[in-house]
Parts: sequence; structure tokens; C-alpha cells
Amino acid sequence: MIVNLTRRQLLASAAATTFAAALATSVPAVAQSADVAKLMEPGPLGDMVLGNEDAPVTIIEYASLTCGHCANFHKNTLPELKKQYIDTGKAKMIMREFPLDPVASGGFMLARCAPQDKYFDVLSAMFADQRSWAFTQDPYNAMLNFSKQLGFTQESFEACLGNQQLLDGITAVQERASKEFGVNSTPTFFVNGERIVGASSFDEFAKVIEKHL
Repeated sequence: MIVNLTRRQLLASAAATTFAAALATSVPAVAQSADVAKLMEPGPLGDMVLGNEDAPVTIIEYASLTCGHCANFHKNTLPELKKQYIDTGKAKMIMREFPLDPVASGGFMLARCAPQDKYFDVLSAMFADQRSWAFTQDPYNAMLNFSKQLGFTQESFEACLGNQQLLDGITAVQERASKEFGVNSTPTFFVNGERIVGASSFDEFAKVIEKHL
């Protein structure tokens, strides 16, 4: 019954995914800062961290897996940020789930169900091939087929999407971001509390990061 409900939700969201993606912000902007101490408090599922946890700069990203501008960041900007700042120990990145629709929620659930050290690899794969699984008339089966490339079976896929506690945890992260930090579009970033909204280039990120080093 849970699997059937999940399938219905995903099918019903197919038409809405394109509309939800429009909420993704395309114009970069730097706005007010947020309380760093509150930002650093992890959600009920714990934070997924890329890089050295003791790095002096923390980049927090709120993203949706069905957001085209988020995919652009992960494909074109994050690799250089990783090379220049994350791999060198200057910065770490925390990924926070902010799904714009049930399809994105399902994708994040799969990433959370993967081995912990594969979380960012799964996200990278899903962003890289976003259109094949997220923007289809049958997202449930498209996601199922894509998940098999990530090592899931049909049984583990269905068990993951049927995990209500996991879905509730992802929803809690999103709701807190909206209520406490004013996140209302994706991608939204906080660099040591300084907000960056929308699709920003590596150079724009570097300017903000350098201020905090």
C-alpha cells in the first residue's frame, strides 16, 4: 500500500515538476546573513558533510533535485569549489534537502538510503542525469530504473521510498529552512552565515569565501 501511494504521488507530481522547477532562482544575489549558530544545528537526519569538518569556512546549500540551477551548480561550479577550497581544507560543504516536489523528495530519500560515503556521489549522478529520471511522464519507473544504476534493487528501492521516518526528516529540514532562515527558492547558500541566493559562478563564490578565510 505504501509503494502504491508513493507511485501515485510521483505520477501525480510529473506535471507539477516543471512548475516547481520554476521556483528555482536563476539570478544570483547576496542578501542578509543568518545566525551561524542556528544554521549549524543539524536536522533530525544529521548533516551530510563534504570535506574536513574542521575547515574554517562552511558552505551550506539548500537544493532540490529537480532544480535545473542546482544541477548547473553541481555540474559546473562545485567541481572547482571542491578543487580550490574543499579538497584543500579551506572549506566544507553541508547539503540540506529542500525538495520542491515529491519527485525531488524521492531522489533525496534514495541518496539517504545509499551508503553514507556515497551520498554525494548519488547526488552528483542524479544532478548529472536529471532529465532522464526527474522530467518524465512516469517518474516512478524512471527513478526505479535509474536507482538500479546506483546499486538499488526493486525491493530496496521500494523500502527506501516507503520509509516514512526518512521522508518526515527531509520535510523537517525543508520546513525549518523556510521558517527560520527564510529559504524560499533553490539553490540557496550560506557561507559562514552569509546568504547567496541563486545561480552563482565560481568567481562569485570565491569572493565570498575569501572574506571568511
